[in-house]
Amino acid sequence: MGLKFIALVFVVVFAYFNGLNYAEKAPKFSFIQEATSAPEVSFYDYIIIGGGTAGCPLAATLSTGESNVLVLERGGSPYTNTTKVRMKNFISTLTDNSPDSFSQAFVSEDGVPNNRARVLGGGTVINVGFYGRAEPSFLKQAGVDEAVAKDSYAWVEKKLVHKPVAFEWQSAVRSGLLEVGVLPDNGFTYAHINGTKTSGTIFDRNGNRHTAADLLQYANPNRIKVYLHAVVHKITFRTKDGCRPKAEGVIFYDANGRKHTAYLKNESNSRASEIVLSAGAIGSPQLLMLSGIGPAARLRSLGIKVVLDQPMVGRDMADNPLYGLIISYPNSIPLSLATVAGIVDKIYIETVNGYDFSSLSLGSGAPANSTTNLGFILGKFKGPTSEGYLELKSTNVSDNPNVRFNYYHAADDLRNCVRGMKTVIDVVNSESLSRYRFRNTTTRDLLKMMVDLPVNLRPRHANATTSLEQYCIDTVMTFWHYHGGCRIGKVVDRDYKVIGVDSLRVIDASTFAFSPGTNPQASIMMLGRSIGLRILRSRRRWSN
Repeated sequence: MGLKFIALVFVVVFAYFNGLNYAEKAPKFSFIQEATSAPEVSFYDYIIIGGGTAGCPLAATLSTGESNVLVLERGGSPYTNTTKVRMKNFISTLTDNSPDSFSQAFVSEDGVPNNRARVLGGGTVINVGFYGRAEPSFLKQAGVDEAVAKDSYAWVEKKLVHKPVAFEWQSAVRSGLLEVGVLPDNGFTYAHINGTKTSGTIFDRNGNRHTAADLLQYANPNRIKVYLHAVVHKITFRTKDGCRPKAEGVIFYDANGRKHTAYLKNESNSRASEIVLSAGAIGSPQLLMLSGIGPAARLRSLGIKVVLDQPMVGRDMADNPLYGLIISYPNSIPLSLATVAGIVDKIYIETVNGYDFSSLSLGSGAPANSTTNLGFILGKFKGPTSEGYLELKSTNVSDNPNVRFNYYHAADDLRNCVRGMKTVIDVVNSESLSRYRFRNTTTRDLLKMMVDLPVNLRPRHANATTSLEQYCIDTVMTFWHYHGGCRIGKVVDRDYKVIGVDSLRVIDASTFAFSPGTNPQASIMMLGRSIGLRILRSRRRWSN
């Protein structure tokens, strides 16, 4: 008995100090500082705007060369309050809209609420944590070598990704997917393949979230500087008659409103020095336009000097619409975030449970931290085909731009939603989930509950509980997987260089034609690492 007790104490103490070790990572990153400590003028080989899902792995990689790297992040650090990034606080952190929160809310022109990350680590700090690699077609579209991608995924996984514990709700839904024919059973895998699988998670066994910011452990601390609460207002260019504009620096402001300018170094190999936009699918096209690259007429109407007339900046914006059902179950079971996925061609199904999902609704008075006996079986589909646009609302970078995703504008998207909803309904009605259902609750009741929730600002129609097409349109929510605005082949080339200017790239989801896998975070981090390696190779060639 004594040995068992000592072993139990050891496990408890280990788990406790494991949490402390996670919380104490920030002091080890001596290169992460508040922007108030930045000099008025500074010079770097690489300036990365946005320390998010792509920016952190990119910066860590570039710093291992012979170059000095600056990262400018408009938000704070996820390490300052690690309770906010624990699994149990997922919804409260996502829905926190206080001035210094990790999440900035916006409502698209479609009437659908959404969120932008504003924190070191980007979307990996506020998402559901699901980790899975992309389908092979994405690598071809992104122009990334398969072997480099494989190594880059593994580089990310070593620091962030965990095999999830067997959560009760996730296991039940997994059995339900198999029962209704989402086959084969693929077990545990990161691969994006048809069937049912358990994938990775960025939450460890203690419920601690591991984010893209953790990838800065790979950085050379002597070659990198990260400034927090550094709000970039514009990129500056050197322009001469008859010559292509060349990015030369950025203007940013700290939390006290003090102006700073960071320039690219003017060295013999200065053509290898670059500014990289990694501000996300909303921030990158917005900053390009604020810096004078975009539709000329719109920029002039806002008093912005045109550097390059580029009408495709802000075009081809897309977001994967979310569909699904909330199920009330009778007994309390541990909460969980997505670790199980069902993949049938273009249809992807995931699930979460134990949270008060009404906190995601508009105008909900529910406490965001509360937990309930609710499960959410939700899905998205590959694509989407529907696309919209992003336009500047003002010249204030802190203002959200106007964004329209045109959900279900394409008939094929609506058909895929209906197919996905039929699979969700089949899983809900499966024998595997029968013990998690109130037997007197019908499918129609569940559909009506979703229709009655104020999940968006769109009108409701009387036939939304009898027509799955109308249900999809009326209850559409975001999957937070928006992309586009700086598409490859239209705004950037295959090396992610902005077409028509020098010394400027965009590396993030704004370059994507579709959102990879069931969750894009793995592939966005992989992209940051892969293109970082490509830039290092190119710089070495130039130096030699």
